[in-house]
Amino acid sequence: MGIKIKKTKIIKIGNIEIGGGRPIVLIAGPCVIESDKHVLSTAEKIKRAAYKAGIPLIFKASYDKANRSSIDSFRGPGLIKGLKSLEKIKQELAVPVLSDVHTEEEIEPAAHVLDVLQIPAFLCRQTNLLIKAAKTGRAINVKKGQFMAPWDMKNVVDKLSQSGCKKILLTERGFTFGYNNLVVDMRSLILMRDLGYPIIFDSTHSLQLPGGQGKKSGGQKELIPDLVRGAVAVGCDAIFMEVHPNPDKAKSDGPNMLKLSQLPELLKQIKTLDTVVRKQT
Repeated sequence: MGIKIKKTKIIKIGNIEIGGGRPIVLIAGPCVIESDKHVLSTAEKIKRAAYKAGIPLIFKASYDKANRSSIDSFRGPGLIKGLKSLEKIKQELAVPVLSDVHTEEEIEPAAHVLDVLQIPAFLCRQTNLLIKAAKTGRAINVKKGQFMAPWDMKNVVDKLSQSGCKKILLTERGFTFGYNNLVVDMRSLILMRDLGYPIIFDSTHSLQLPGGQGKKSGGQKELIPDLVRGAVAVGCDAIFMEVHPNPDKAKSDGPNMLKLSQLPELLKQIKTLDTVVRKQT
């Protein structure tokens, strides 16, 4: 008799189904929109790799990084220009798009473009932000705060569901572990699944060393494949992964982003592992 993995609700985003025992989904893109040309080119290459591996793709990039370590850090093109870039990718590449929202004022314009509104980890308890996001009818992906236990996310789910949100996604991105460090407890993926919604593993922010380089964060990108394989083996429904052609030159989160050239091989491993895991469900 196989080892059963508890199934969650199925959340549909465009033609993509997440959860309910469906095959794993990839959420990927550069940390921040660096330019129209750069983000479109990166999106094209990620889509090609995902298609070849047989993994559905939701493209991710931030129009504004509102929680950078330093006031001097690059934040992105901003709401209006950034949404135009994401809309172009959505239309030209026919992929759903996801980005962070940080304030209530951003939610309405963002919802006109984005298929998934993402609530950053630091804001996951902001009730008014969650309620307004829920009322858009869009899928909402909430990153579990670095300060929260997995079962604490029940209150987040209740805020969204009682405000009318039917499409809820929950993401694990590591827990604060001492100074400038995070740790991933794979039990969190299992325990959050008990809430009934698809579970995503953020494989790159989990390896961030927040503020670890003084005015910017450090990271351990060399460990991305190891944590990804562990999360897929646990049975997560999607992998969130920030990817960049040249992480060492990236304007944000370079130390914890996967190099684009490494993506095809890692996706092959993800697909193989996920197929084995799904056979047990």
